[in-house]
Amino acid sequence: MKTAAGFALLLGLTLFAALTLYEGADDVARAFASVGFGALWVAAIRLSQTFLSSFAWRALLPKPRPKPWLFCKLRWVRESINNLLPVAQIGGDLLGARLLQTSGVRGGMASASVVVDLLAQTATQVVFTLVGVFFLLDSGADTDLTFGILAGMVIMTPALAGFWLAPRLLAMGWLDKVAEHVERRTGWDSVSGLPALRAGLDVILRRRSGLTAALLIHMSIWFVGALEIWLALYLLGDPRSFATAITIESLGHAVKAAGFLIPGAWGVQEGGFIALCAAFGIGSPTAIALSLVKRIPDFVCGAPGLWVWRRMEGSSLREFFFREKFAGREEPHGL
Repeated sequence: MKTAAGFALLLGLTLFAALTLYEGADDVARAFASVGFGALWVAAIRLSQTFLSSFAWRALLPKPRPKPWLFCKLRWVRESINNLLPVAQIGGDLLGARLLQTSGVRGGMASASVVVDLLAQTATQVVFTLVGVFFLLDSGADTDLTFGILAGMVIMTPALAGFWLAPRLLAMGWLDKVAEHVERRTGWDSVSGLPALRAGLDVILRRRSGLTAALLIHMSIWFVGALEIWLALYLLGDPRSFATAITIESLGHAVKAAGFLIPGAWGVQEGGFIALCAAFGIGSPTAIALSLVKRIPDFVCGAPGLWVWRRMEGSSLREFFFREKFAGREEPHGL
């Protein structure tokens, strides 16, 4: 798995380097350098998105529930792991569920809250992408991103059915028999948490107020994210309307979703930005620089987030990256 992730990352970085060299590395560097310390404002917007997302996650849980600051930390950890480590964009969510469980929330409810939070996030992203498609068509711009956008939406669309399918699939009695069989054969006691996960999903999906709040918060967060594009283009010396920023942000996420197998979607995101920006007359060097500015918050916010994670785990990053050396200290965990 690590080898595959490493190969995918190498492939993405190679594609990124090829695009940068082809479009003019010097031009990209000059455009990127023009942003200066203004990139910290972009990082501030990203951090506000992260903390807003924590309130959507918390709203899903019935009372009594942990304090908001705990969810802020856990959401920060989730995003940091997904953005900086080769975990296929879900490892942070799995660890977030486990950390929530160790903070006092029952395992089934903790896991169910993360599942529904991801469903709400992806479902609203589909709607946000459709908004971007509308603005793109309304602008009359021509783009060759059709395949990438459709591929991204195909990947995201199942989340729209997830609210209806998840509790019904888990309610099927034969899943319990399969879980018991797997547990007997493998000794993996995590599968015995299926009934608890089912119960948690049932409670969360029946709380219409919490679900509605989570959907509304996530929907608003996508538009806050468009501020990153709007501000970055202004800093790059090519200011555009907020509608253009929404289009690039929403469709950029759709293209990035299509490249989910490559850690960080390196190369894929840059290629998507080149095509999207070209539709609005924005040059390729500026488009690549824009993509790089969007990556700054991944590191500025993500590196401290990894430190917070290891503090919560009670060990250092060195232990994580060299865990074979410290294998005797670790115990298996399940959701």
